[in-house]
Order: sequence, then structure tokens, then C-alpha cells
Amino acid sequence: MQQDSGLGVGAAVLLLLVSALLLPHLNLEGPEEEPPGSSMMEAGSLPKFREDFRTKNKSVFILGASGATGQVLLREILKENLFSKVTIIGRRKIEFEEEAYKHVHQEVVDFEKLDEYSSAFQGHDVGFCCLGTTRSKAGSDGFVRVDRDYVLKSAELAKAGGCKHFNFLSSKGADKSSSFLYLQIKGEVEAKIEEFNFERYTIFRPAVLLCDRKESRPAEWLARKFLGSLPASWAKDHSVPVTTVVRAMVNNLIMPSDKKTELLDNQAIHNLGKAEDLNKP
Repeated sequence: MQQDSGLGVGAAVLLLLVSALLLPHLNLEGPEEEPPGSSMMEAGSLPKFREDFRTKNKSVFILGASGATGQVLLREILKENLFSKVTIIGRRKIEFEEEAYKHVHQEVVDFEKLDEYSSAFQGHDVGFCCLGTTRSKAGSDGFVRVDRDYVLKSAELAKAGGCKHFNFLSSKGADKSSSFLYLQIKGEVEAKIEEFNFERYTIFRPAVLLCDRKESRPAEWLARKFLGSLPASWAKDHSVPVTTVVRAMVNNLIMPSDKKTELLDNQAIHNLGKAEDLNKP
């Protein structure tokens, strides 16, 4: 089960069609570019935040580590050596060849019987949920089961297991009142997780994720190609590279916060994600 695009396939197609109709009437020069970073932080403070975070010897779990976002997130967390223990939770074991992954702990679970695997969710300070599928791959019922039922049960078990900071990869436009099933489910899950009352709960709402997937998703491919042809100042309102999302996740993670619930929209993800280069030497 891989994480679906930040914006669902159906929504991506809709975006493509609407954009094609509106394009002649848009000012593609867009607003003036904002400076790197965001109002929440200065990039210069990140090394200090990172150093302080490492000293806390925290543990983390990742749901959906085999997906487009989860893979990059796992790689970055290991590269930055942010946690004393890293666990990935999934329906099958992932074979890693790189030496950097040798200490990753894997918990293989049956998502249909998650109550029997509560121990997999115990003892983690931080949790990242990048779990998801698509309607085209799993059907409407399967999509709801994975993106709502599996996610909510996982969050419930994480809370019971002592997780303090839960991070949920949602989607731009998420709204429990939406007429689009994808956005409706994402909005519903956002609200339900908040009821679990984590000490810190962060929601990421990216738009169309720009990445290279192993599986074929024609609608997303068309959307990415179309967005890639537009000026960056306009395209970034409707898309975001996976690496930028992960950068925002990690930067937000290490930053101290007194907010119980944080919601980062696509613009905030861009701002926070570009505060520091993911591929710095």
C-alpha cells in the first residue's frame, strides 16, 4: 500500500481540466516570490534545533515507508541520525541493501487485525503516517478501508502506545464535507485523529506530489507534465516535490512548538521545505 498523491488522482484530473480552461485568463507571472524559509523560523536556527533534537534519544515509527513519500522520509531520517530507534510498520517486510538501513526495525502487521498488533505501536515518541492507496487500485471500499480505517486504528494504537507527536500526510483541499470521496475521507481522518488528543499533532496538506513512481498512474503523470510546463510561481500553488514535503516534515519535527494542532498547507510546506537544502553536502 503506497501513499496516494497529495491530491487524489480524480482531483488531479479535475485540476488539469480546470487549469486548461482558465490558463488563457491567468496572470502566470504570479505574485512576487517569498524569501526562503517561513515566518515560523529562520534557516540559521535549524542546525541548533537538529542538535538539540538528537540529544533527546527519541524513537519514531513510519507507516507507509514503501510509498513515494515514506521512502524519502525514511532515508532522510536515517541520514540525519535524528532518532535512537527507527521502526517501519507495514504489511510486508522491505528488503534493504544499503548499509544505512541495517538498524531499521520492521514490524509486519495485518491491517485487518491491528488490535492483535498493538505492541508494534508501543514505545514511540513520534509517528509519521504516509499510508494510503487509490480508488483505481483498491476500489472505493478498499480506499476507505485503507485511508480511513487503517489510519485511524493506527493512530488510536499509537496514542495508546505513548506516541507524543503524530504527523499525518493529508491532501490539499481535505474537507470532511467535500463531495469528492478522496478529499472527504482525508478531512474526516484529520478531524478524527485530532480527537485522540496527541500532545502534538501535525497535518500536512500537499497538492499534487511531484515524484517518480514505480507504478503507473496516467492521470498523475499528465498533471505533473502540465504543471511542469507552467511558470514555477504559478505551478507551486498546485504541486510540490516529494523532497520538499519531506524537508518540511523533518524541519517541522525538530522545531519546538507550543501548538497542539498544526496544519501546514501547500504554501507552508514550500516555505518550510526550502528553508534548508535536503541534499546539502
